[in-house]
This record gives sequence, C-alpha cells and structure tokens, in this order.
Amino acid sequence: MTEIIDLSQEIYEGMPVYKDLPQVKMSIHNTHEEWNGDLDSKTKTPAVHKLELGEHTGTHVDAINHMAIQYKGKSIDTMPLSMFYTEGICLDFSNKDFQELIDVDDIIEACKNQNLSVEEKDTVLLYTNHYKNAFGTVNWSKGPGITIDAAKWLGHKKISAFGVETMSPGVPGISNKEVHHICGELGFTHYENMINLHQLIGRGRFRFIAFPLKIKGGTGSPVRAVAIFE
Repeated sequence: MTEIIDLSQEIYEGMPVYKDLPQVKMSIHNTHEEWNGDLDSKTKTPAVHKLELGEHTGTHVDAINHMAIQYKGKSIDTMPLSMFYTEGICLDFSNKDFQELIDVDDIIEACKNQNLSVEEKDTVLLYTNHYKNAFGTVNWSKGPGITIDAAKWLGHKKISAFGVETMSPGVPGISNKEVHHICGELGFTHYENMINLHQLIGRGRFRFIAFPLKIKGGTGSPVRAVAIFE
C-alpha cells in the first residue's frame, strides 16, 4: 500500500518568516453569502481568500536566481521539473544543537549509520528535530545548518537538492550566504521549513516530490513536499 508523508508546514497569517521577508496576510475576498445575494448576512462563509505572501514562505524551494546576482534569469519557472521529482533519503542529525554545524564527516557518518548513500540527482533531507524543539519559540531562528564544505560536497555529488527543517540551510552569519552561493555555482537547490522528517528516519529510500508554482521570473516558491513509500 502506498504511504504519503506530508513534509510541508501550514500557511497561515502570522506564521514565522525569515528576517525581513513579507509577512503572511490572509483575508476573505468573497463569501458564499455575497454570491447568494444575501448582502445583509451577519455570517461570512469563505468562498475565496485573498493571500499576500512572499515566494519564500513556509516550506519552499529556492530558485537558482535567488542564490546570487550572477544567476539572474535562472528563475523557478526555468528549472527542470525533474529537480522536484527525485529519489530521496533522510539523514539523522537530531543530536545537533542550536546553531551547530553539520559538516562533511557528519554526513558521511550518518550515511554509514543508516546504510544509505548519496546518489546523483537525489534529494537529501537533513533531520535535526529543530521543528519540534523550537517552532514558535525564540529559538526558531537558531537552527543547525550545513557548513560551506558540506554544501560543496553535496554539490559535487550532483544531487538535485537538500532539505532542512530550519529557516535557512546554513547558519546565518557563519555559512548561510556561502551555502546559497555554492548552490548557484554547482546548480542544485534546497528546501527550507520542512516538517515530519522524523517519520522518514530508518526507512531507507523513498520517492520525493515537491513541485513549485510556475511563477514567471520567480526566485522561489512554496511547495507541498511529500515522501512516498510504495
């Protein structure tokens, strides 16, 4: 029997967003009462919501043009759909503390411990338990992240992407900006704000799907990421 595990956060007004990115705003644009001609109704049943949000809201993927100025033109709508439909693995780094780095040796050891390997075109998910430990708290922005060398190592493995539970793939002020640059240079991407990664640990390989919206010129997009076990 097919099992589908949802890896995406809910999108709602007031949800956490990274630093100065647009806050999520959500309002009722049309009601069923209006459509039925009952303009004096005291109830408002949503028929259409109006959303205001940034491309990098909730569980999302970064486009190559987001990584650095020199990648202008490599927007989300130009990236091949095959990057978002891949084989996947999830590695356990739940021992990592706030703002602790995940290095190459950590990835190699995690693969060995879980009898997994990083293959070309994979999506590699990094479980740190940060969502459970810190979402909605003052520590949410202090997640673990990968080092510059780890980003290079993953890129040279020719993966499609990697994914994290945190709001950034590296640790801000230490490796985050450089990790983005490496993704652009080596032509792979990453997902941020993932959930339920604990449900993937110890289960081997799975099908990973996380299609973005086809935003013309977009620098990224929210995704509905899933892991599928057949």
